[in-house]
Amino acid sequence: MTERKIFRTLLNLEEARKRILEHFSPAPLGSEEIPLEMALGRVIADDVCAPIDVPGFDRASMDGYAIRASDTFGAEERNPLKVKVVGAVETGENPQVQIEAGQAAEISTGAAIPRGADAVVMVEYTQHSENELKIFRAVNPGENIMAAGSDLMAGEHALRKGQKLTPKELGVLSAIGLAKVKVHRKPRVAVISSGNELVPPGGHLTYGKIYDINSTIIAAAVAESGGEVTLQAVAQDTEEDLNQKIEAGLERADLVLTSGSTSAGVGDLLYRILDSHGQPGVIVHGLAVKPGKPTIFAMINGKPVFGLPGYPTSALTIYTLLVHPAIATMAGIQESEQRTTHARCASKVHSARGRREFLPVHLIQDETGSLLAYPTTEGSGAITSLSMADGFIDIPENIQFIEERESVDVQLFSSRLIPSDLVIIGSHCIGLDILLDHIRRTSPNLQAKIINVGSTGGFNAIRRGEADLAGVHLLDETSGEYNLPFLEKYGLREKAVIVRGYVRQQGLIVAKGNPKGIKGIEDLLRSDIAFMNRNRGSGTRVLLDLGLKRTAREQNTTMEKLVSKIRGYETEAKSHSAIASAVLYGKVDAGLGIRTAAEMYGLDFVPVTEERYDLLILKRRLEKDPVKRLLDALRSDEFKAELKKRTPGLVPSQETGMIVN
Repeated sequence: MTERKIFRTLLNLEEARKRILEHFSPAPLGSEEIPLEMALGRVIADDVCAPIDVPGFDRASMDGYAIRASDTFGAEERNPLKVKVVGAVETGENPQVQIEAGQAAEISTGAAIPRGADAVVMVEYTQHSENELKIFRAVNPGENIMAAGSDLMAGEHALRKGQKLTPKELGVLSAIGLAKVKVHRKPRVAVISSGNELVPPGGHLTYGKIYDINSTIIAAAVAESGGEVTLQAVAQDTEEDLNQKIEAGLERADLVLTSGSTSAGVGDLLYRILDSHGQPGVIVHGLAVKPGKPTIFAMINGKPVFGLPGYPTSALTIYTLLVHPAIATMAGIQESEQRTTHARCASKVHSARGRREFLPVHLIQDETGSLLAYPTTEGSGAITSLSMADGFIDIPENIQFIEERESVDVQLFSSRLIPSDLVIIGSHCIGLDILLDHIRRTSPNLQAKIINVGSTGGFNAIRRGEADLAGVHLLDETSGEYNLPFLEKYGLREKAVIVRGYVRQQGLIVAKGNPKGIKGIEDLLRSDIAFMNRNRGSGTRVLLDLGLKRTAREQNTTMEKLVSKIRGYETEAKSHSAIASAVLYGKVDAGLGIRTAAEMYGLDFVPVTEERYDLLILKRRLEKDPVKRLLDALRSDEFKAELKKRTPGLVPSQETGMIVN
């Protein structure tokens, strides 16, 4: 039996940083001279002093007439002064005219001031007729003139060491005539993902395999940190292949980054391979944090190697905490960019005591412009946790929970935070995605954030003012009506409106040909049927439970006894697509969802009921421009036609887009 490795002593983050810095002191790696056209985003290695004055001559800052200021004193609109026009000066020429008393020369913006002139009177305050110029306003000496060296003087610092070159800085370098600039060399980084399940993007995906996410996101993070990826590879979980990839990385790069093969599984080889390559080997193996426990750091013959966890969100979190500062320092970047921000926690958060937790969060703006941190719920193995999260909250090990609206600091995954124009929190629906696609054709820059938490979560988000709108389809057991009765329950009768969406066909998604002969919800009680449920709070889950309650009454039994007979009742999926995927791959025999999802996956569908999928919107958000655009699109004939064409089972009506309360 293969020996199972156990983690070394888990270190807290501060102790891990201390041990890393004892063996690895990040520092700039030297410099290189490159053309300006290649220098965007690079970091200046030395101070840059201006070799010339900028501008190199006195020049006009306005179109007008170069003149002696004393010749304009006393000029006013009702009593203009007259001077003689003796020539003109265009940009780029050496003036041949000289201005004497009582004379002026026509001049263009940017042109050199002719000898004798000490001011420019703007053309708006003059009247030129043949060789005579009337002046209706006096000017002071130096007015409308940019003096030589007033921008930069020869010998003056133009840029300083450590500045990142943006278009503005490149403009300065161009202004002083430099075609090349000396910058810090980018650290070369090898990025290696490991795992037998990984397939490079674009490859053929078979069951049990997944596309390699980590090498893409880590390579992009390296570029943002100022590094250059010199090797990007996927390694199999074999000692030979992983060893070969690490050797190549150590040969080509200044720093090696791996992800996967760091935990306590039988197949995890990384720590043994790293220890075999050179001294001092593995320095850190295991952090007392969540996520990121299996993190590794090794120093091999003077080169640092970071072993990141395999889950994407875990990998990016540990990268942000430990690797980004190192690469940025090696690239000469001074960490002046703000990568943290303040927010308030959108809901109460529970954390396991005893281990420091880095909780991924979405950031959304409330009506005052303040940021709310909305925890992701999918776990560090889900790509949606990564794609939707803007950063993470650091929860110390002695904190058991964070209260709703408590102030928190959020460590950003990126230096750029782009708030969403439209925040949608509620029930998942493919029709909503189509609606947003429709809007983006005319508003391509619209940024929308969708957080799928179910209809109940949508009502709560609207009640707390966290979302612009929510997709909802909650059925009231007493009245048999969708959505409207819940305005009263959630205290939203005067604060929000229901906008009619469309009708959806809900039913059981089953395999092609319905091999188990499933006819309705009652069949879920059969011992040969494996089922997958929707998440608590979703309208689909509510629909199922109401159906089970009716069945329980008909069979004169309890809801609890019925539920105990359903294989998979406690297994939850957060979307209709997840249900369909589980049926497609044979994980379950059935799941409750919408017909559209069944059609998309080529599966069969057993109708159960029709339901209303509506939009819940705060009244005060109805005048918000993105909300107005969304409602205009929802009401359009073009969207209704597209919905019918693309999504069997989603049916718009004459009421679609109407406010019904």
